[in-house]
Amino acid sequence: MNRVPGDAEHAHSSSVESCPSLRDVPSINPAQLMARIESYEGREKKGISDVRRTFCLFVTFDLLFITLLWIIELNVKGGIETTLEKEVLQYDYTSSYFDIFLLAVFRFKVLILAYAVCRLRHWWAIAFTTAVTSAFLLAKVIISQLFSQGAFGYVLPIISFILAWIETWFLDFKVLPQEAEEENRFLIAQDASERAALLHPGVLSDGQFYSPPESVAGSDEDSEEKQDSEKPVV
Repeated sequence: MNRVPGDAEHAHSSSVESCPSLRDVPSINPAQLMARIESYEGREKKGISDVRRTFCLFVTFDLLFITLLWIIELNVKGGIETTLEKEVLQYDYTSSYFDIFLLAVFRFKVLILAYAVCRLRHWWAIAFTTAVTSAFLLAKVIISQLFSQGAFGYVLPIISFILAWIETWFLDFKVLPQEAEEENRFLIAQDASERAALLHPGVLSDGQFYSPPESVAGSDEDSEEKQDSEKPVV
């Protein structure tokens, strides 16, 4: 007669074993999302993105390259000291290249201050420097007598003009769009990780689990055996 409770207990235990536990339920693994979020946070901690750093290096190259060309021009004209005194102390707008060098210094200071120190995400600063550079060089080429001074009369204004517009193109088509795209990806990944945390809060700790109640038949048998053992022997 004890086969019925035994079969019921066996069926209950098999049904409990067949039911998946919380540990076996597949859940969304947010490891990749968290790794991506941490990478974005690491970039924020660095303070400047890689593409913005490349832009700042190009701005520095602009200044150094114009300075190098100006020093070569000073040597070609008969010595650095003599020509430097003539172009700086006796400055003449129609024949001096010193203002082109100052224009490169102006671009460097404004762009580094705006996009490296202040980390602006707008194009107004480089639009200002490019507009000033273009207007000044066009006026200098039209009014001055640089073309009568040899090859440097062509090289310095043209290279300065080209470098200014390359900086504008690089910032407007590379730096700002790429940083905006990375920020959007960060927001999407953060939102996805928050949703995953809400839908799948994670596996509970061992202390939060409790064993399922035993079957009624098993508990009745245990109580009967306990009562029989407690009866006094006559």
